[in-house]
Amino acid sequence: MRLGCDIGGTFTDFVLLDDETGEIKVYKCLTTPGDPSDAVEEGVRALSKRAPDLPQKMKEVIHGTTLVINAIIERKGARTGLITTEGFRDVLELGRETRYAPYDVFAEFPKPLVPRPLRMEVSERLRADGSVLKALDVKQAGDVVRALKNADVKSIAICLLNSFENPAHELAVKQIITKEFPEVSISTSYEVLPQIREYERTSTTVANAYVKPLTESYLRKLSKRLSSLGFTGRLFIMLSSGGVTSVETAAEFPVRIIESGPTAAVIAGEYFSRIFNLPEMFCFDMGGTTAKSCLIQGGVAGVVPTFEVGRVQRFMKGSGLMIQVPVVDLMEIGAGGGSIAHLSRLGTLQVGPESAGAEPGPICYGRGGKRPTVTDVDLLLGYLDADYFLGGEMKLDVEAARRGVEEQIAQPLGVSYIQAVWGIHDLINEMMAAAAKTHIAERGGNPKVVTLAAFGGAGPVHAYGLAYKLGAPRVIVPPNAGVGSALGFFTAPRAFDLVRSHKAPLASMDLDEIEKLFRSMEIEGERALRTAGAMDEISFTRSVDARFIGQGSETNLLLPPKPFTQLQPTELRNLFDKNYERLYGRTYPEIPIELVNFRARASLPVQPLKLQELDKMKGDVKNAIKGERLAFSALAKDFIPFKVYDRYKLFPGASFAGPAIIEERESTIIVGETATVSVDQFGFLWMEMPTG
Repeated sequence: MRLGCDIGGTFTDFVLLDDETGEIKVYKCLTTPGDPSDAVEEGVRALSKRAPDLPQKMKEVIHGTTLVINAIIERKGARTGLITTEGFRDVLELGRETRYAPYDVFAEFPKPLVPRPLRMEVSERLRADGSVLKALDVKQAGDVVRALKNADVKSIAICLLNSFENPAHELAVKQIITKEFPEVSISTSYEVLPQIREYERTSTTVANAYVKPLTESYLRKLSKRLSSLGFTGRLFIMLSSGGVTSVETAAEFPVRIIESGPTAAVIAGEYFSRIFNLPEMFCFDMGGTTAKSCLIQGGVAGVVPTFEVGRVQRFMKGSGLMIQVPVVDLMEIGAGGGSIAHLSRLGTLQVGPESAGAEPGPICYGRGGKRPTVTDVDLLLGYLDADYFLGGEMKLDVEAARRGVEEQIAQPLGVSYIQAVWGIHDLINEMMAAAAKTHIAERGGNPKVVTLAAFGGAGPVHAYGLAYKLGAPRVIVPPNAGVGSALGFFTAPRAFDLVRSHKAPLASMDLDEIEKLFRSMEIEGERALRTAGAMDEISFTRSVDARFIGQGSETNLLLPPKPFTQLQPTELRNLFDKNYERLYGRTYPEIPIELVNFRARASLPVQPLKLQELDKMKGDVKNAIKGERLAFSALAKDFIPFKVYDRYKLFPGASFAGPAIIEERESTIIVGETATVSVDQFGFLWMEMPTG
């Protein structure tokens, strides 16, 4: 058996998979922000009641968590110091010297994770090719380390100029720290991100150092708690790039798991798009805190090399801290079920970005929440059943939610209660649709041909409204959609990504030198996987980032599976021109190019996920009807009767038309009047939308 565990901002999701039978058991509980491992233990104990001796039978626990990103956003990481080259103390604040809002004189920028007094300089300098211009002043470096020790830092980041070409000075400083200050946590840029661009490398190394003590402590505690329950298998962590790695690697490089939770839904979406042959899929995962999306084309989600975290302005690119690690191309397109509705400074209705989270949660949870949220209005619109939330384990307070919306939204705005409730729901759908159209268009997709795949507790509630606004022809909702993203853990490869920067003009590059560079990365990647207990054969994929000489940005080129020494320069040039023209419409054959970054991924074979087929019983869909409930119709602008279906009683071949509400324990699917629904042999719901 394998257990997937996804810790979100509001809920912690569990999916237990029996590899032999394909049988799946699920569980969902509120996240415990004070100690996330409390929720993990609760989930394992709850599932153990349905699967006796579960801890002893589990060979793997695959874990995704928002711990790292939340620590950065909430500034709850370790007291961190930075050691950098003389003259580069302020690179974290200088950044790229660009303004995300050029006409806003009051625009705020995120505060660096390391305050200026804890950023120290050492006398040393390397040239761009890694040769020594000025030797490291060892005595001064010792004084700097002692100063940081006296400042009571818990973690130190080392980022010296051009160290990606020659790590000698960084390793020397690390040796001094180990001798003078052995108890402190250390992150060197050569180990975290040996890549060109000083600001991004420094910012990423600092972020790694900032969360490293917290992550090490949490993973150590989680491992002990699982062991105390009788678990003797392996604990794996989801990487932001879509792979799965060992707990040891995650503890050493926590910045690589910054988006480990939301990535799982995309990996599940990739798997579903391949088995159902859906060339364009829009993966939509709306949980309690945020709504994330990703366009999957040809069964593959894009991976981008940079990511922003802790934005001052949530949807403003450039207003956050830059992290340069491989990340699945996710976009935050809206708020989540716990996002708070309020009035802006201009007196207009606004939803998010602040979230009620798990504590105190929405008003209807009855856990102390006082401000109306998206979940509250979904309940008031009739989309959620107050007596069947989480399968009836949590009763929702309708009247408290009603009072909250009336007093804090309807009355201040001078609108009716119905206008306020529907306005909040429709506003979040409109915000998500606008962001989704941009996201799809920027990646060469068309919203009118995509299949929208809904995940998360709130995703299926809003999927119909979002698809209607996008003009998407189809929505699919997998079984156990409320915890569906955790299925991605079982389809993700165990993998490790590496990158090295080394500028090499195409016309004069040394093929043997580059082949040695790739081999060294592959050896390191294999070592990381073997450390995690891998016994199977490891495969490698290679790519390079290339650009015109003098250009400021690169184009990634996937290399054919053969030694670099067997590649001809003309072959690489043709590959570059083909990709560049596809992306930008034309290329410039007369301008020489150079290779800048070399990337390698070491991965193990993916253990196939066997989807369990439903019993092929013939039945009457009327037997799945639980009753009727008044719910709000966007077309009628009023409450109308919706038939309510029990998802667990639907069978392959069942079909019906909206308006309908389909309930399962972890989520609810809303079907508008214009849509029809059918069920396939695996229990997926296929919602066909009107077109034209």
